[in-house]
Amino acid sequence: MIEIAVRDLVKEYEIGQPVLDGLTFQVDTGERVGILGRNGAGKTTLFRILTGQERADSGDVIVAPGGRMGLISQIPVYPAGFTVEDVLRSAFDELRAMERELHTLSEELAGADRALLDRYDRLQVAFETGGGYEIETRLEKVCTGLGIEKEFRAKAFADLSGGEKTRINLARLILVDTEILLLDEPTNHLDLNATVWLEDYLRQYKGTVLVISHDRYFLDKTVQRVVEIRDGKAEFYAGNYSFYAIEKEKRYLEQLRQYKKEQAEVKRLTETARMMHQHNTEHLNKRAFSIEKRIAKLRGTARPTRERTMKAGFGQAEFFADDLLSLKDLSKSFGDQKLFSDVTLRVEPGDRIALLGDNGTGKSTLLKIILDQEPADAGAVRQGITVKTGYLPQQIRFSHPERSLYDTMLYEAGCNAQQARDRLGKFLFQGEDVFKPVSVLSGGEQSRLRLCMLMDEKVNFLILDEPTNHLDLESREWIEGAVEDYEGTLLFVSHDRYFIDRFATRIWTLENGKITDFRGDYEAYQAMRERQKALAPPPAKEEKPKKARPKRPGGTKQLKKDLAAAEKRMEKLDGLLKELEAEKEEAASDYQRLQELTQQEADYAAEYDALMETWETLSEAIEAEENG
Repeated sequence: MIEIAVRDLVKEYEIGQPVLDGLTFQVDTGERVGILGRNGAGKTTLFRILTGQERADSGDVIVAPGGRMGLISQIPVYPAGFTVEDVLRSAFDELRAMERELHTLSEELAGADRALLDRYDRLQVAFETGGGYEIETRLEKVCTGLGIEKEFRAKAFADLSGGEKTRINLARLILVDTEILLLDEPTNHLDLNATVWLEDYLRQYKGTVLVISHDRYFLDKTVQRVVEIRDGKAEFYAGNYSFYAIEKEKRYLEQLRQYKKEQAEVKRLTETARMMHQHNTEHLNKRAFSIEKRIAKLRGTARPTRERTMKAGFGQAEFFADDLLSLKDLSKSFGDQKLFSDVTLRVEPGDRIALLGDNGTGKSTLLKIILDQEPADAGAVRQGITVKTGYLPQQIRFSHPERSLYDTMLYEAGCNAQQARDRLGKFLFQGEDVFKPVSVLSGGEQSRLRLCMLMDEKVNFLILDEPTNHLDLESREWIEGAVEDYEGTLLFVSHDRYFIDRFATRIWTLENGKITDFRGDYEAYQAMRERQKALAPPPAKEEKPKKARPKRPGGTKQLKKDLAAAEKRMEKLDGLLKELEAEKEEAASDYQRLQELTQQEADYAAEYDALMETWETLSEAIEAEENG
């Protein structure tokens, strides 16, 4: 069944420069689709059109009837004073309303009004099907998976950062259990553990998922096919990211081979037509004109191109044999929150260290202490006198965001006019773009500009805090190439497992206020963690009391009536499902009717499954009453 159909979508922000230019694709129910494309290709614009936040200039978006859609970057406005807990529990507003009505009805059932009993039964089924009796379990499971601590849930939602709000909204959407999830860079604000949890959740999720992501591991784990937006149109790849990367290169090479073959044919035909014209007979001249028409068609084929890539590397300074960096008994707290204590470590020349840990454990703070941007509460940081440090922060800020890119390079990077143009060009800032204010740049563009300013600095100790955040796939590949060529010492914080796997030769893990130093690559580190997990004693199971369901009057007699009613309705549904099968065959060529019938079939099947659970519950209750 088609869940989403996008047809000939066009969207322009500047006249004559469409972001989407006839975009057409469809997504079937239950599919997991990756939406890829360079920064600015129109991916987020597409999501905003799907959710109704923006209107397309032309084209159609058709969503299957009843398909509830959720977008994590579309954060609702909540009442003043709402805490994180309030926001999360708002996911259950409909279920709570059902619960209140169930309690009200249970008090009115003594009169055995048939209409009330039918309403109660339908409501009971809807409440159970919606997970009404597992609200607390679901809430705790999602909060644990996404690293949302009890203390954090007491914070005012309005006081959270943009990244924190996005993470809470993701949790709320999962709890609402929408039929269609639109995920726009969901891993940007998640740590490694939460990202792995989200991957597992999506593998079990029964709905439809569209995901924009530049996290290659995440895409490989979660998507079944890829829609790439290029020049405003869709290109399709029937596999995950790894398949996409290989297939895209194959297609380029095949197009290039075909282009070269056509150009060779143009050369041969041109010579043939010239010779025919030389003979100057009527027959051969006509034949030559026919060949020249064919040549014109072949010349109309454009040479296939790859996306332009950045071309720059980190400037490198020589390092002499003094101490590079040592940390002695380092401690840091903010108020009552202790981040870490008694940290003693030594960095050796040539180390490539990944600093890992959950969000909020103090990784960025530790980097700032090393850089002398934040004071430690206790302990010392010693750095060699020949150490030249380059730093890319997680939060990119500029002293004068009102300045243009060009002026920023002149006044803040110390370039002359030609150097500013050349360096910006290497980072794909060209033409009139260099005169845009820095304040209007996207997160990815700001990261590129900061890297552009950093690149020509001569450094031998490079510190990177989430270097691939906000960068598109091509920019990530470029920075990986630059890090590969860099021969100095590297210390980085990242949740990008591809980046960690490629570069880490040593891993610091910040947990429970301590840093564990593991000397080895990421694969060996993961194997070590798995061994530790296997050897750890299993956690004690906590018996959770089941929430009592609203009681109905009538005892065993009423239970048997309810059981008979459930059996009767199930028998009726069996007949209706068979009738629908026949109707679907007749409507095979009528798309709209087929959609309606398929949806009706899904509704009947869901009701049947819920009734089966009710039947089992009633049967057990009757047995308990009779044996009690």
